[in-house]
Amino acid sequence: MVEIAISAARSQLGDLVRRAAHGRETIALTDHGHVAALLVSPQVIEDFEDALALADFQRRKAEGTLEPGIPHEEVGRMLGLR
Repeated sequence: MVEIAISAARSQLGDLVRRAAHGRETIALTDHGHVAALLVSPQVIEDFEDALALADFQRRKAEGTLEPGIPHEEVGRMLGLR
């Protein structure tokens, strides 16, 4: 993770955003030496959210607390695919 002071980042913001978005590089913006914010690719956040949802599903499955699902065929009918 690259750290850069907010004051220095001002003049490089466009480049930093592109690096985060396209290079999947995390850039930490610091304020007085402390990380104040992160620039990350939206894909990184989406991947993180997917991993959290999967972990939650697996936890609920292991605990036996899953709600009943909708059968595959019914979903197909609901979407007009069958």
